[in-house]
Amino acid sequence: MARRWYTALGVNLLLGIPGVVPLWMLWYIASNWPLAELGLTVREPTENDGVMPALVLCGPVVLLFAVLWWLANRPLAERTALTAGGYWLLSVLATLLPTAALFANS
Repeated sequence: MARRWYTALGVNLLLGIPGVVPLWMLWYIASNWPLAELGLTVREPTENDGVMPALVLCGPVVLLFAVLWWLANRPLAERTALTAGGYWLLSVLATLLPTAALFANS
């Protein structure tokens, strides 16, 4: 069963649902500091504590999700019939799909 591409699609779609939270955290950090410094976004006016509190709060959540995503995908990548590049592309896009659906709906 793991040799089929839709197994990887299903696993990563399910991982993408709770993955909305760490992706939002990454966007929050990026939009308030590096992208705001470049002039690409506008910093939240009440965000004046600096980047360290955000990294302390968001870092463990993002790291935990990344480790769980890797542990779920590594065994599937070895057993699937897809090429390595095709598998990882499918995995990343399927994980981002719930977040993209929320963006499209808002």
